[in-house]
Amino acid sequence: MYSLARSLLFRLDAETAHGVALSGLDLAGRLGLAGRLAGPRVDDPVELMGLRFPNRVGLAAGLDKNADHLDALGALGFGFVEVGTVTPRPQDGNPRPRLFRLPEQGAIINRMGFNNAGVDRLVERVRKRRYAGIVGINIGKNLTTPVERAVDDYLTCLRKVHAQADYVAVNISSPNTPGLRNLQFGEHLDQLLGALRETGHGLDREAGRRVPLAVKIAPDMSAEEVALVARTLEANAIDAVIATNTTVSRDAVAGLTHGDEQGGLSGRPVFEPSNAVIRELRRHLPTLPIIGVGGIDSGEAAAGKCQAGADLVQLYSGFIYRGPRLVGECARALKACAGTRGE
Repeated sequence: MYSLARSLLFRLDAETAHGVALSGLDLAGRLGLAGRLAGPRVDDPVELMGLRFPNRVGLAAGLDKNADHLDALGALGFGFVEVGTVTPRPQDGNPRPRLFRLPEQGAIINRMGFNNAGVDRLVERVRKRRYAGIVGINIGKNLTTPVERAVDDYLTCLRKVHAQADYVAVNISSPNTPGLRNLQFGEHLDQLLGALRETGHGLDREAGRRVPLAVKIAPDMSAEEVALVARTLEANAIDAVIATNTTVSRDAVAGLTHGDEQGGLSGRPVFEPSNAVIRELRRHLPTLPIIGVGGIDSGEAAAGKCQAGADLVQLYSGFIYRGPRLVGECARALKACAGTRGE
């Protein structure tokens, strides 16, 4: 069924198809049919970050930026859903076209630019959700906010989403906001995470509940840079790391239609680079929860993330190409992989 729907959707430009697909999923959800699209839900509970995940497969941020489709997406068997990236103020993002398919590599290039309706709108949508699963909220900075004042935007978002989030993901790795990736290193990262951790502790005390902080990093790092990031995460008592965001490399798509478009490349070409980062993180942070992202388009690929050291995974491009059935396929593979690791 999804193959037929995809063939029709792929006749549209990528961003239009994205909106049509989500509207169709909403309709299926209202009719009580969304769960049937994905098949049997996989029960594989695991406790990480002080949270109990029903299974190890989540939806990555970027698909549902404003939490407009949270209930329908949650019905597809995900163990958790991450919404956003959201910024303090609404912004349009980059001009269209800004989303491109590269089907030869099961890949997508996007330069969306954190287009979203603002944090207040997202919080209201999450507050009204019927989905009872784990919800992560991914936060970022507005384009017009100077990098040296980025911490103000992240703190604004953290304060506003805290009451509705099960965990908060700090996006410092999108290549589509100029200067953002500079926040991944050295004093910039230490100051940002220190401020977020201090503010988070205060919010936790006021609310009487703990909301973990995760940090999303890029795949375009050397082993030495990953080691530096790992030390900073540990020093600031960050609860988890999401590895990885999209890549700026074009080696795997050189010569393909749209292969030279600017933006972040996701999908199959990111599988090995993200695994390399996961392995380095695991070497330096043996107990920190790692959420593996990048190129997961099969149960075998999900197991590859597990073998590299990931505890959970998130889907995005593979979900676009394979559809809802991929969720259960990956959840079953991860359940088997966790069993071989003795978890």
